[in-house]
Amino acid sequence: MLKFPKDFVWGSSTSGPQTEGRVPGDGKGDNLWDYWYQVEPNRYYNGIGPAKTSTFYENWEKDIELLVETGHTAFRTSIQWSRIFPQGRGEVNPQGVAFYRQVFEAIKAKGIRLLVNLYHFDLPFALQEDGDGWENKETVKAYEDYARFCFETYGDLVDQWITFNEPIVPVEFGYFYDAHYPHKVDAEAAVKVAYHTQLASSRAVKACHEILPDSKIGIVLNLTPAYPRSQHPADVKAARIADLFQAQSFLDPSVLGAYPEELVEILSEHDLLPEYTVEELELIRENTVDFLGVNYYQPLRVMAPRFAKHPDSPLLPEHFLRALYHAGP
Repeated sequence: MLKFPKDFVWGSSTSGPQTEGRVPGDGKGDNLWDYWYQVEPNRYYNGIGPAKTSTFYENWEKDIELLVETGHTAFRTSIQWSRIFPQGRGEVNPQGVAFYRQVFEAIKAKGIRLLVNLYHFDLPFALQEDGDGWENKETVKAYEDYARFCFETYGDLVDQWITFNEPIVPVEFGYFYDAHYPHKVDAEAAVKVAYHTQLASSRAVKACHEILPDSKIGIVLNLTPAYPRSQHPADVKAARIADLFQAQSFLDPSVLGAYPEELVEILSEHDLLPEYTVEELELIRENTVDFLGVNYYQPLRVMAPRFAKHPDSPLLPEHFLRALYHAGP
C-alpha cells in the first residue's frame, strides 16, 4: 500500500473575511465586502452577507481542536486588515490585536505550523472611500504600515508570512468584469491597481526581512496555464498573452524581480503603463519572495479573437484573446 512520508505536511487554508464573520462590538471596521453588502445585498448569494460565515471568531478554540483531530500539521489563515486597523491606518483595534494573538498562540501550542496571509481581497473600505483604494499609491504605504505592525506584533508566532492571496483576482473581477467591488470596467485602473499591489507586496517583503531576518515571506498566486486551441500563430499568440495577463503579471515581478518585456510593450502600446519610478522598480527587483504558493484550479484554453474590438467598447482581455472555457474560482 502506498503511504505518505512521515514528515509530509497536511494542512488547509482559510481567510478571515470568509470565516470570521462580524460580532457586535468586535471593533472591526468595514472592508469592501461589508460595504458592498450594505448597498447591494442582492449581489450576494441568497442575500447572505459577510457578517454570517463559519463563525471562527466565536468558535476558534473548538475549530483549532478540529485541526488536531483531523491530523493537521500546518494551517494557513489570514489577518483581516480592517480588524486591526478599522480605518486602514491610524487607530488600532485592541480587540482585534488580542484575538489574533490568542488564535496564533493556540495554534502553535498544538504543534501546528502557522502560515499567515496579510491580504485576502479585504481592503478596509475607508481607504477606498478616501482615495480610490489600490488606485492610490497612498494605499501602498498604508499596507506597508499594516504589514510592519503584524510582523512586530506576531513575528514570534508565525512560521511563514504571505503578502497577498491571488492578487490578480481583485484586478480581474473588480476592474474588468464587474464581479467584485468597486465593480469598475476600466483597463487603466486595473493596471494601476495591479502595479500598486505588486509594489505593496515587495515593500512588505523588504519590511519582513528587516524586522524578522530569519522569517520567510512569500506570495500565493492562482496560476492558470493557457493552451492554444491550435498551433496557428494567432492562437499561439493569444495563449501567450493570456499567460502574460493572468500569471506572469504577478509571477515574474514577485519571483524574478522584473516584469515581462512583452507585457510592458502591450501596455505601452495601449497607453496603459502606470506611473512609476526607477526607485520603485529597483525595490521590486531587490525584494523577491522567499517562496511561492500556487493555487491551481483549472487550465485555460484560448484562441485568437473572432471579432475586432468595437472602437467605443472598453478595453478588456477579450480584445486580445477568446477563452473557450474558464470555470474560475
